[in-house]
Amino acid sequence: MGVGDSGKGLYDHLYRRFFENRESHQGYEFQHAPSGSAPPPVVTFRDRLRWWTWDRWQRRKAILAARDRFQQDILDIKKRPPK
Repeated sequence: MGVGDSGKGLYDHLYRRFFENRESHQGYEFQHAPSGSAPPPVVTFRDRLRWWTWDRWQRRKAILAARDRFQQDILDIKKRPPK
């Protein structure tokens, strides 16, 4: 893709909007993150993780169980009746 190939890139619409609004815009859009985002889920363990950990299979099992639980919570959102 060359320099003059407008409309063919992944972010061309964002660049176009930026150049159209550059005279009137104050600040940077990426500094205004959407509110309400949640922190990523964390899985905690009893012992510190070391490279030689013997209980790797137990840790992996706990992480996969937490992942499956979070995915099921997301899927259950569709099944819940609206409030």
